Amino acid sequence: MAQLLVRGLDEETVEALKERAREHGCSVEEEHRRVLKYALKGPKKISFEEYLGTMPNVGEDEDFSRGEAVPRDYELSD
Repeated sequence: MAQLLVRGLDEETVEALKERAREHGCSVEEEHRRVLKYALKGPKKISFEEYLGTMPNVGEDEDFSRGEAVPRDYELSD
């Protein structure tokens, strides 16, 4: 298996990685592997059109039409 050495990281990034590792109960090295894997091979991004295609068909357009507006009493105050 290949090795990777990352130089020149600022202390804030290193501390954030250490904190994530603690939260996930693993070593910093393992967390680093997970972050890289997710960033490079994570969930496939889909287009807006593909996303809309995942929505269930729940009725016809007429099912969602509004009825006539009902007038309401209102007061304007100063």
